[in-house]
Amino acid sequence: MTAMFEQKHAEELQQLIEKALKKVQATSENDLCKYLPGPKGGYMHHFTLRKLKHSSPAELFALLQKFIMQLDHPIMLDPKPRAPRGSRKKKDFPSFTLTDIERVIELAKRYGDKDLVARFSPKRPLATLKRELIRSIKENKINLELWHAYVEAISAMEQAH
Repeated sequence: MTAMFEQKHAEELQQLIEKALKKVQATSENDLCKYLPGPKGGYMHHFTLRKLKHSSPAELFALLQKFIMQLDHPIMLDPKPRAPRGSRKKKDFPSFTLTDIERVIELAKRYGDKDLVARFSPKRPLATLKRELIRSIKENKINLELWHAYVEAISAMEQAH
């Protein structure tokens, strides 16, 4: 008896969803989210809509009725305001410009600190390292920094796999 009751409500909910889709001229259920308010502002996330559809169909039914079907012109909600990009960066860590980094590399080279040079130097792709290494071999030049960068790139690639 309960299964038949739930089946009937599921069918009613599906019919309401289809009517709501037609009313707002949407193509998928996810588009309905933009008309339903979310719990923390903005509109409802599509995962929340799916969850409500299965766990609390009566609540979803009521929301669709209130925010879409009962209004002459349903209102599309703005998304939830988000923090601006980069706002989660740590305040106590200084930010370096490209010029600052180049100066650090130059100073490290002057003092012979190869570890610091390697740490602040931009990582070059493996293909670029191979080309530069082959070119140096053809020119009969020994470039230990290039060789070490190549070895480091290969070992990093092996560790990733």
